[in-house]
Amino acid sequence: MMRDRIIGAVALLLAAVYLYATKQIPTLEIGDPLGPKAFPVLLGIALIAAAILLFVETLKKDDAPPVKAPREALHYLWLIGGVTVWTALYFWVFDRAGYLLSTTVYLLVLTARFNRGKWRANILTSVLFALGSYILFVRILGVTLPKGIPPLESLSSAVDAVWAVAAKAIRGG
Repeated sequence: MMRDRIIGAVALLLAAVYLYATKQIPTLEIGDPLGPKAFPVLLGIALIAAAILLFVETLKKDDAPPVKAPREALHYLWLIGGVTVWTALYFWVFDRAGYLLSTTVYLLVLTARFNRGKWRANILTSVLFALGSYILFVRILGVTLPKGIPPLESLSSAVDAVWAVAAKAIRGG
C-alpha cells in the first residue's frame, strides 16, 4: 500500500503549504485581533490532522491481506468523474445564479444521487444548509457572497429582508 502512503504524505505536504500560505495573510492593527487569519488557520490545522489520520490509517492497512478491486471499480470512476463535472458546473454557475440557488441545486442533485428515494430529507437538507450557511457567512461573519443576476438576486434579497425583520424583532425594536 505504498500508493496510500504517498497520498498521505502529499496531503500532509499540501496542508503544510496551505497553512504556511495562511500565515502570509496580513494582520490589521485595528479591529478583530484574529482578523482574517482565524478561519484559514483552523482549516489548515484540520487539514494537517486529516492528513496525519490518513497516513496512520494506511499503516494499519498494511496488516490486512490485499483485496482485489471489484469489477464495479469502473462505476466508481464514473461516479467520481460525474461529481467532478457537477462541481465544476457549480463553480461556473455560482456567480450567475447566486449562492443560495446554486448551492441548493448543487446539494439537491448530490443528495438525490447518494441518498436515493428520500426526497423530503434531501430537499430539507439542501435548502436548510444553503440558508443556514448564507446567514452565517453574510449576516453573522460579514462575508460577501454572490446574489446572482438581477432576476435571481431577489431570492437573496428576500432572505436578507426576513433576517433584518427577525433581528429587529429579537432586539425588541
